[in-house]
Amino acid sequence: MIKDYYTVEQISKMLNIHPKTIQRYIREGKLRATKIGKGWRITGHDLSAFTETKSDETPASINQSEHRIIASSVIDIVVDGKEDAIRIMNTLTASLNTKPSEFGKSSMQSQFIERENMVRITLWGGIRFMAIMMDTLAALTENNQEE
Repeated sequence: MIKDYYTVEQISKMLNIHPKTIQRYIREGKLRATKIGKGWRITGHDLSAFTETKSDETPASINQSEHRIIASSVIDIVVDGKEDAIRIMNTLTASLNTKPSEFGKSSMQSQFIERENMVRITLWGGIRFMAIMMDTLAALTENNQEE
């Protein structure tokens, strides 16, 4: 089964909405998208679901009280090498994938910058989600700081 994917720019032209607004909808979880390379791709199904949702409707999965406080953070972690970077990124991904649903929408991007021996983590979500992810990061990097 072949899926049709659209870029942010294509959707922007189709809906006559600025590309930055489309990107904000993706960040906020209003429009489901997949990051491929440096750009976002949206399936035809997800675009249909987005356009069929009334602007004053909120999906049932979004806890409104959780979205009163939204935080974002970029964290740079110096690592011992690629294996250490993979360990940190995999553990954070597992934490993200097993978080309780009451923590609301959230996202994470991770990148290993080999020439600098650094992992860059970008987090976005509710304050409780951010606190848990920061605690997880502290636990993962404690051993490196003590050496």
